[in-house]
Amino acid sequence: MKLKLMNALFAGVLLTVATTGSALAAVELAKTVKVEQVTALQSAGSLVLDVREDSEYAEAHVAGSTLIPLGQLAQRLQELSADKSKPVVLICRSGRRSAQAQTILQQAGFSAASNVEGGMIAWQKAGLPVTTGAASR
Repeated sequence: MKLKLMNALFAGVLLTVATTGSALAAVELAKTVKVEQVTALQSAGSLVLDVREDSEYAEAHVAGSTLIPLGQLAQRLQELSADKSKPVVLICRSGRRSAQAQTILQQAGFSAASNVEGGMIAWQKAGLPVTTGAASR
């Protein structure tokens, strides 16, 4: 009886450790970058991926960014397959949609996806340059 109880407790401890380890790994992958870092990351070869809608992108976006709206991201992952091993910087209006996009990319095997803290709101508040116009197709 004691042996069964000890085995059950040990299994519970292993499950807790495994779950906690996964949670810690997820937290570690949830990397954010400040708007002031984006241009340098882009210059170093990072893909800047804007996950807002077409109309939002047309109003103002980071020069050289690629638009794939969040609602289309999962279906369009094959378009990003060449960028799977390079850093991807995600941006939206406030940081919420890009955080969701970060999760989608991480689940698809993109190991270096970062979320821009504060999104385009923070970008414009910092006085950083924007480009206008529709995304090229």
